[in-house]
Amino acid sequence: MTETQYFLLPGPTQVPPSVLRAGSAPMVNHRGPEFKVIFQNMIESLKQIFRTKNEIITLTCSGTGGMEASIVNFINPGDKVIVASIGNFGRRYRDLAQTFGAEVDFIEAPWGSAIDPEEIKKRLDADSRKEIKAIIFQHNETSTGVYNPLEAIAAACDGHPALRIVDSVSGMASAPLATDEWGLDVVVAASQKAFMSPPGLAFIAVSEQAWQVQAKNTNRKFYFDLDNARKFALLGQTPFTPAIATAYAVAQALKIMLEKGLDNIIADHFRRRDIVRQGIEALGLRCVADPGCASPAVTAIYTPKGIAPPQIVKPLREKYNAVVAGGMGDIKDESFRIGHLGYINDLDLIAVLAALEMVLLELGLDITLGSGVAAAQKHLMKSSK
Repeated sequence: MTETQYFLLPGPTQVPPSVLRAGSAPMVNHRGPEFKVIFQNMIESLKQIFRTKNEIITLTCSGTGGMEASIVNFINPGDKVIVASIGNFGRRYRDLAQTFGAEVDFIEAPWGSAIDPEEIKKRLDADSRKEIKAIIFQHNETSTGVYNPLEAIAAACDGHPALRIVDSVSGMASAPLATDEWGLDVVVAASQKAFMSPPGLAFIAVSEQAWQVQAKNTNRKFYFDLDNARKFALLGQTPFTPAIATAYAVAQALKIMLEKGLDNIIADHFRRRDIVRQGIEALGLRCVADPGCASPAVTAIYTPKGIAPPQIVKPLREKYNAVVAGGMGDIKDESFRIGHLGYINDLDLIAVLAALEMVLLELGLDITLGSGVAAAQKHLMKSSK
């Protein structure tokens, strides 16, 4: 490893220099006035990114910790829930719900496709006794490079009292999400994706309806007790020692994000998605996600026939200093992934595509050097006008 890499994972992501510097500030008392100011300002800025007036709870954990908190605080053992999955992390939500005693109606779209909102509506319309307590779905899925039509799925839930619980760990600030406008009750995000910060903090926006459900919740919890976290948040604190350095970093990252504007950030993510897809398709490779639901955060790519993912991922890293991810889940042995969320330089994408061309040529594939790069360059020039 060198100090500078072409770092294109779907998470953790690159961290801007000013955010790195912010994270290296001296420690303060997490019960003292200095941290209170940082913490409360961070929450108010997060509300603008989540597009909500709801309370946002901060937990020191990974995104999966936030997902677990969204289960144990709002779903009781024996509750009927729908989990709608578009890949590996949708299955993780299913596993979490089942671990804590929920009765799960599991819906899974074919890998590479998004959830059909009509399928959700059909299940809810059939629930005449309103026994379903929650609909759990994803904003974006990094294993397949798919993002869901979140607004349409939320609209399909209208008229049913079930909570709408959303995993937006990799979707927040990379694809559109309007928590309040779309009636989302529990939305989970984390610091290490489009927030351009180190791992360590999860964020959970909670609606008033969800708080009412939480007040009657009987599931076991201690570290992830959101009611306890809510009480401490009123004091500008967290129940347990927070990731102070990550909070410093996130506060600086949010400053950068709000100065640029959320709409501009999301537009950049979609533009970079198209730069990557244009280059990949020009090389004759096939993307996993259907074009209509292709993620602005990450592109999953099928490897050429007879080529295993490590044959691409390893030389990219060892020979060309380009870090991309292998596949996951059902397509682990036939795909690799290029992340393009968070703090990304457009030319990093061009450089990694150039390195990919060389790796493919060295593997004996019949490609023309520069073909993928040229397609990506043309889209970059066109989209930058």
